[in-house]
Amino acid sequence: MTTISDLATAGGVVRREDVGYDEARRVYNAMIDRHPMAIASCRTVGDVRAVLAEARRSGLPVAVRGGGHSGPGFGVVDDGLVIDLSPMAAVEVDAAGRTARVQGGATVRELDAATGAHGLATPAGVVGSTGIGGLTLGGGHGYLSRKYGLTIDNLLSAEVVLADGRVVTASEDEHPDLFWAIRGGGGNFGIVTSFTLRLHPVSDVFCGPTAWPAAATADVLQWYRDFLPAQHEDLYGFFVTMTVPPVAPFPEPFHLHKACAIVWCYTGDPDDAADAVAPVRELQPAWDGTGVAPYPALQGMFDALLPSGLQWYWRGDLFREIPDAAVEAHSRFGDEAPTPLSQMHIYPVDGAVHRVGSDETAWGHRDVNFSQVIVGVDPDPSNAPVITKWAKDYHDAVHLYSVGGAYVNFMMDEGRDRVQASYGANYDRLVEIKNTYDPDNTFRINQNIRPTAASGQV
Repeated sequence: MTTISDLATAGGVVRREDVGYDEARRVYNAMIDRHPMAIASCRTVGDVRAVLAEARRSGLPVAVRGGGHSGPGFGVVDDGLVIDLSPMAAVEVDAAGRTARVQGGATVRELDAATGAHGLATPAGVVGSTGIGGLTLGGGHGYLSRKYGLTIDNLLSAEVVLADGRVVTASEDEHPDLFWAIRGGGGNFGIVTSFTLRLHPVSDVFCGPTAWPAAATADVLQWYRDFLPAQHEDLYGFFVTMTVPPVAPFPEPFHLHKACAIVWCYTGDPDDAADAVAPVRELQPAWDGTGVAPYPALQGMFDALLPSGLQWYWRGDLFREIPDAAVEAHSRFGDEAPTPLSQMHIYPVDGAVHRVGSDETAWGHRDVNFSQVIVGVDPDPSNAPVITKWAKDYHDAVHLYSVGGAYVNFMMDEGRDRVQASYGANYDRLVEIKNTYDPDNTFRINQNIRPTAASGQV
């Protein structure tokens, strides 16, 4: 019988006693410090099946890691096995058919490089180092979402390794319940080893930030919440409270000052961009960094500022509207950000996102307009308590104006009630599908949807 000591994969297995163990167990969020028994790098679906089978035989918890970006560190688990998909990062583009087959370990950067070469793209976050697997399974929104929907709205099929080791295709025609569940239900139902995504023509875009001093936060946010939903879906912008980083292209007099900003992406004809953003310029931003660039360059804009290895604490929420009381709180907490990298983002999730019914995918909040995330960030572990408290206090101040749930990729490990609130009316159906595909809750290192048989699990 295979044991942990002789388990092997094409990509290699790193155990506690091995050189490189500490590096292998690291994930993007350095606040996470977990010690698995082994990290198995998988190059093939056969590798995935073998490691999963060993975890089940041994009664060990299993974590699945794609890009490793999970805020609560779900890509690693104490005293268990990590199925590391990062070697499975191939992207195959069918330019004529406008589709891409993306392996489960690929990042947004790798997807964009492959599709951008053909002038194509799909909605997929705003940070290039994000893993496509976790992003997609949680729903996925980004610069193209007002025009083309969530990442899951562009998912055509997925190859899934189930808890019992079977490999199935999930699509509208095959395992349709599973396909429904993985579109927003996270990694609860199996290990997705590849995604087939619909692509859209996107090449050069008018993009970049406009920024104002922090004193203007309330005025700019009040304008933004009313302006953007009324605009054509070609225009996207997410709102930020931030500290201006001391790097180019930000002007030196602005460095390390508190500010608010909107990061724009206009996918229409670049010749029409000036008219589309004319109302923005009427607000007289203190700095205008907009211009025409290849879409993949926009996707990677923040990668250098937010490398792996920082301390992170996340809190998210979904909002139908942003009332004046919430605006005031954003202004206050933006001013109180405790470290230069701590920030808040408000992303629009309207337009094409609203054209999918709330019961058509596991993402159930199709009537919200904004997805918000508050992140306390710093390289120094001694600042972890400070950034955590700021993020929690900030979240408490604005949460009462939310719909009660969040985009699950913007949550820490916050308990069952938050998971249920985030899936809303779709939660019970998700439990039924979990009962069918993972009744033993093998896949529980996630924002967990507990099967009925495991309802007593902590």
